[in-house]
Amino acid sequence: MSSPNESSPENLRNIDNGSERTVESVKNKISSDKNKNESANTMMIKVKSAIPRRRQDLLKWYGWGYKDTMFKFSSESAAFTGNRYSIAGKCLPHLPQWAIDNFGIDPDSPPKIPEAPSSFAESRLPENVKDELEMIAAVSVDGMDRLIRAHGQTLKDIANVRNNNFRRIPDAVIWPDCHEQVEKIVQCASRHNFVIIPFGGGTSVSGAVTCPENEPRPIVALDTSEMNSILWLDKEQLLARVQAGIVGQDLEREMRSRGFTVGHEPDSYEFSTLGGWVATRASGMKKNTYGNIEDLVVQTKVVTPKGVLEKSCRVPRVSCGPEWEHVVMGSEGCFGVVTEVVIKIRPVPAVTRYGSLVFPDWESGFWFEREVARKRLQPSSIRLMDNEQFRFGQALKLENSWGGVLLDGLKRLYITRIKGFDPLKLCVVTLLMEGTEEKVREQERALNGIAARHGGVPAGAGNGETGYTLTFVIAYLRDVAIEFDIVAESFETSVPWDRTLALCRNVKTRVRDECLARSITRFLISCRLTQTYDAGCCIYFYFGFYSGDCENPVETYEQIEEAARDEILACGGSISHHHGVGKLRKKWYAETVSEPGRQLLLAAKNALDPQNIFAVGNMAFDEHNTEHSVKSKL
Repeated sequence: MSSPNESSPENLRNIDNGSERTVESVKNKISSDKNKNESANTMMIKVKSAIPRRRQDLLKWYGWGYKDTMFKFSSESAAFTGNRYSIAGKCLPHLPQWAIDNFGIDPDSPPKIPEAPSSFAESRLPENVKDELEMIAAVSVDGMDRLIRAHGQTLKDIANVRNNNFRRIPDAVIWPDCHEQVEKIVQCASRHNFVIIPFGGGTSVSGAVTCPENEPRPIVALDTSEMNSILWLDKEQLLARVQAGIVGQDLEREMRSRGFTVGHEPDSYEFSTLGGWVATRASGMKKNTYGNIEDLVVQTKVVTPKGVLEKSCRVPRVSCGPEWEHVVMGSEGCFGVVTEVVIKIRPVPAVTRYGSLVFPDWESGFWFEREVARKRLQPSSIRLMDNEQFRFGQALKLENSWGGVLLDGLKRLYITRIKGFDPLKLCVVTLLMEGTEEKVREQERALNGIAARHGGVPAGAGNGETGYTLTFVIAYLRDVAIEFDIVAESFETSVPWDRTLALCRNVKTRVRDECLARSITRFLISCRLTQTYDAGCCIYFYFGFYSGDCENPVETYEQIEEAARDEILACGGSISHHHGVGKLRKKWYAETVSEPGRQLLLAAKNALDPQNIFAVGNMAFDEHNTEHSVKSKL
């Protein structure tokens, strides 16, 4: 890669210590600087992905995560299989009783694991179009390849895939490996009038990649996973240009092997992609240090039916009207395909240290987090769990140990007996601090001091690390829950500080009332405060109920969650903090952005994709009304 700021010979006159420098000396200096710059830059790195093209060879086709990784139950104990996570292969003797107490399940009943489907809807892609696409990139019309890319990870998605109940799946899957191939695919779609749905890691929990069921045109899933190279890495400017299909764990592994980190770590980062983060305006657990995706992105390259959308310069900031980069971020596949992203990187921190704090109740923990945010002392990650989640942590403790977000014996005795904390009220904050040894030590001391003013006490690094890493395990619980007739899901919001406590209280009350109105008595609603800002925070809710006596469990869950979201909006919260809108939350979109905002979205669609090639139907776009063009709505 060439130096980004080379001067022409005509401009090589300079003043140095009061004397003119010769053109030749300056040329030599530039040549030397260029060589240093090139030696600091890494040329293209073709990454070997942890996730194969045939995802079903490694990942579950009917749920979350790896095939060899799952919870297994009996009345005596539970276990988490595989060897990929800290609790893998360990006995979890308290989990079955927790499930019995909260949901009334029979842990000895056989789990309802589905059989892989043997028949699929016939592909509608014309043979001549398939032949043309095969001249560009690899194509598959295999039923399982298509089914896997027909959905994300919402509760409804998983229920449909387990029953092979989708009314529409893609008619083909195509795997481009570079920007130029994507351009050709989009041009082909414009000529032949078929639909493209971009597909990254398949972790969406908004219905964003679900095929519009009434779409009459052929649908092609454009799988970005082969576009996973690091095109260059500039160690001096701390930038990298990366293809958008790279998976989070691959990106971080490659960066760390070279002494750098991206630092973007959403719960889904093992499977989600860089392009998906951009398309949904994602946030990660360490955003306090590294920023959300909008803070990390310097430049994007997007293929739309009207051409390539990309800024002409790679600079830290511009003032030339509205920032079109932010039209791309959060566009949810409606305008085109993100192919390349320039992102910021940082050196791997010298010290990474975990911590945890215990508070007597949720309010005390909340006011601690509020003061930390007000003073801008947030560590990389700081998360407050309510008492229901604390007790769930007890259920995940390992045999003969105090694991999860629990305390060892001495700390437990001190907190519950000497400090007098009620185990049915206390809450836990987990911490992750990164930086120099001095900075981390100072931060830890400051956080402990603030915690003490709010009645909190330190609970150890081990508990903090376990609580942080268990985040990656929680998603597997939804699958085993379904097998025992429990439907469960999470949903999040952002909310101003002054409305947070009321919102959490009111949403929990609303969910309880909705359950009781439907005679649902075995349920759990909990929350955690996961990200903090100057103006507010992100709240994550977890809700599940026993559905053995319920005629339509998924529909019932959706009705209750919809009521909870109405309550969130009434309390001043948002429809989403980082999951996006998709199809699941689109009913609240116009209310959130205003009618002129909705019209701006439709205008952008008309400018970039007037044929509705990217007919995914997210946000304000109607996936069912295909006889009207986008233009006719304006």
